[in-house]
Amino acid sequence: MIKAFDLNKVQLWDGIFKDSQEIGKKYLLDLEVDRLLAPCYEAAGRTPKAPRYGGWESMGISGHALGHWMSASAAMYAATGDKALKERLDYAVVELGELQDKDGYVSGFPRECFDKVFSGDFSAAAFELAGHWVPWYSIHKIYAGLIDAYLFAENQQALDVVCRLADWAKRGTDLLSDELMVKMLITEHGGMNEVFASLYEITKNEDYFNLAVRFSDDSILKPLSQFCDELEGKHANTQIPKIIGAMKIYEQNYAFAEYKDASGFFWDTVTKHRSYVFGGNSNFEHFGKLDTEPLSTQTCETCNSYNMLKLSRMLFLQEQDSKYFEFYENALLNHILASQDPETGMKTYFMATTPGHFKVYCSPYDSFWCCTGTGMENPALYGRDIYYCDDDSLYVNLFISSRLDWSEKGFIILQKTKFPYEESSSIEILDGEGVFELKIREPEWTNVKVSVNGEDIGITDRKGGYVCIRRIWKKGDVIRYVMPMKISLYTAKDDKNAVSFRYGPIVLAGALGRENFPETDILKVHTSLDHHPRIKVPALVTDDKNIENWIRLVDKKTLTFETEAVGMPNNEVVRLLPFFALHHERYTLYWRLYTNSEYSNLSTHEREYEEKLANATVDIVRPNEQQPELDHNMKAENSICGYLSGADCGWRLAMPGGFFSYNMKVNPTEDNYLMVFYWGSDADFCQDGVWYRREFDIFANNIAIGTQKLNREHFDKLISKFYKIPKSVIRGETVEIKFVPKDERSAAGGVFGVRITREIVKRMSE
Repeated sequence: MIKAFDLNKVQLWDGIFKDSQEIGKKYLLDLEVDRLLAPCYEAAGRTPKAPRYGGWESMGISGHALGHWMSASAAMYAATGDKALKERLDYAVVELGELQDKDGYVSGFPRECFDKVFSGDFSAAAFELAGHWVPWYSIHKIYAGLIDAYLFAENQQALDVVCRLADWAKRGTDLLSDELMVKMLITEHGGMNEVFASLYEITKNEDYFNLAVRFSDDSILKPLSQFCDELEGKHANTQIPKIIGAMKIYEQNYAFAEYKDASGFFWDTVTKHRSYVFGGNSNFEHFGKLDTEPLSTQTCETCNSYNMLKLSRMLFLQEQDSKYFEFYENALLNHILASQDPETGMKTYFMATTPGHFKVYCSPYDSFWCCTGTGMENPALYGRDIYYCDDDSLYVNLFISSRLDWSEKGFIILQKTKFPYEESSSIEILDGEGVFELKIREPEWTNVKVSVNGEDIGITDRKGGYVCIRRIWKKGDVIRYVMPMKISLYTAKDDKNAVSFRYGPIVLAGALGRENFPETDILKVHTSLDHHPRIKVPALVTDDKNIENWIRLVDKKTLTFETEAVGMPNNEVVRLLPFFALHHERYTLYWRLYTNSEYSNLSTHEREYEEKLANATVDIVRPNEQQPELDHNMKAENSICGYLSGADCGWRLAMPGGFFSYNMKVNPTEDNYLMVFYWGSDADFCQDGVWYRREFDIFANNIAIGTQKLNREHFDKLISKFYKIPKSVIRGETVEIKFVPKDERSAAGGVFGVRITREIVKRMSE
C-alpha cells in the first residue's frame, strides 16, 4: 500500500524551498505564544498573560491563528527538529488544557454561540451562525492544531485535550435533529468533518466517525458525486475543506464511495476548468463561471491552493497518477512559494491578476487573515509530498533538494538540484542496498533523459506518468534526470488574446518596476490598496507565432527573459521573471497579445472605460460576499441576497420594512459619487402572491441623495446609475450608504454592486 513519508524523514537540503522554510520558521518563532493564547483566556473569563494580536485576532474569529500556529509549529518541528518550536508548542497545549472548561470546551471566543445552536433555536447564514462569525470554522483550527501537535510532535496531552473538545461537540450536536444539522451546515464550518474523521483514525472511536459523517454537507457532495458542477457563485474555500473531509471519511470507510467520486470530480473541475495559469482559483473568493479567468485584485485566495494541494495528495494516495503532481507542482512553485515575502516572511491573501498591480502581504502582528494562518503552515510542509513509497517502489514526485531517510528499507537517499534554475536533478544512494523500483515523475512540459552512474539508459517502462527503473541499488549509485525547459504560451480559457508565459513549469511575470508604488505593500487590511492608482501596461504586438523568436533568456542564473521591442504603443522591451521570485514591484501575469492587424483594428473604448473607472474608484462593495460586506460594516433588516449567473455576481435586496447599509470610504474634501449597479431586466415581482415594485430611496448619512425605480430598462445586462454625494453630507472619511424601500409594497434592489467614485464614468453605450 502506498504511503507518504513522515515529515521527520525528509530534510530539505538547500535551494529556494529550504530558504523559504527558514524564513517561515523565523516568523513562527517570532510570534508570542501568550498573545496567541490571549483570546482563549478571555473566552474562559480569565485575564490573559499578554494582549491579543490585532486584525482578525481582535474580531469574532479570534483563536484561529493559534490553531494554525500550532499546526505550523508541529509540522516545522517534525521537518527541522528545532526544539524551541517543540517547547513553545508544548506550552500552548498545557495552557489550552488548563483553560478547558468542565464540558471540554476551549476556543478563542465564548461558547454562548454554540450553546444557542445546541438549543435548536438559532439563525444561520453563509457566514453567520447564532449571531456569530463562522464559529465552527474558527474552532476547527484549534481542533486541527491539537491533532497536529499529537501527530507531528507526539504530544499526548494534545490528544487528550482534543478528544475532550470532540466529546463536547458530540454531546451538543446529539441534541440536533438531522434537519437542524443541515441548517447549521449552511454556515461556513471549515474542515470539521475532516478533524472528526482524523480523530476516528487515531482513536477508533465510532462516535467521531459518525460525527464526521453528520458534518458532511450533502448539498455540495451529492451533485459532485453525480459529476455535476454546481459551484458557480459559491464561496470557494468554504467548499474545498468539505471535500477534503469527505475524502478522509472515504479513507476510513470505503463504503462511502460516493465521497471519493465527489472529491475526484471536484478536483478535476477545479483544476481543469476553474483555475488560473499558476494553479490558484476563485475571484473575490468565489467560483465564477466555468472556463473563465476574470482578472482582478482579489483573485486566487492563497488558502484555496493550500487546501487543493492537500486534496491532491489524498487523491494520489488512491490513484498513483502523475496528473495530481502536475497540478501540485504548478500551484506549489507558482502560488504557494510566491505567496511568502522572502525578506520578512509575510504572506499574501490574494494573488492579483489585474495587469500592473502588485502583491499585498500581511503585517506581522495586526492582520492574521485566514491566509496568514495557512501561510504559516505552507513552509513547514514543503517536504511532505516529495517522496512516496510502497513495499516495492519509491516515487519521486517533486524536484526539491532533500535528504530522505527510508529506514524501512535501510536506504538513505539524497536528491540534489537547483531546479528550476537548472534543468536536472540527481538522486544519490548514500546508504543501503537492495532491489526496488524507482519511479520518477515525467513532467508533461518536457522530454526527459535519464542516466545511471553516468550511463544513459533508454526509458522503456512508464506507468501513470512515471519513469520506472528497477534494479539492485547500492551505496554510491547516482541517477541523473535531465528535464530540458523551454518557453511556452498559455492562453486564457475565455480570451484568446489574454496570454501568460511559462518556462518549463515556471510561470513568468512581467517585472514592471515601482512606478506610483505604495509606501508599503505590507498591510493590516488586505484590500486597502485595491484602488491604488493603476499604471499603463503595454500590449504585446507581433505576427510571429513562435514566441522563441521574440522572447529570449538573458540571464540563466536568475531566469530573466526579455522580449523584443513588441510592447505597444511605445515599442517597449518587456522583462520577465519567475513569479515566485518577484516581490515588492508591479507585475503582469496576463498580457494582451495581438497581431499587427488585430492591434490596428482594436477598439479600446471598453479597456479605457475599465481603466478610467478603476482610477476613479475610492471604494467598492460586492453584495452577497461575506468579506466585503463585513469590511464595510453592513447593517441589514429584512434583507435577502443571492447570486445571479447571468450577471456573474451577487446581489442584495431589502423587502418592505427593511433596509441595508454600508459604511464606505469617501474623499472628504471634494464631491463624491455613488455608483450602483442593477440588473437591467429587474422589474415588479410577485412573492407569496403579493406584487412588489422595485422602488427605493438611497441615503448618504441619512440624507436622501436619490430615488430609484427599476422597470426593465435593459434586457439581461448590468446597468449603472450615479448619485451625487454633496460635500455638505460628508462628515469624515466614511459615509453610510443606505437603501430603503419606498413603502410597504416596494423593495430596495437588487443591488449588484456599490462604488464610491471621484467622477461619473460611463460606457459609450450608456
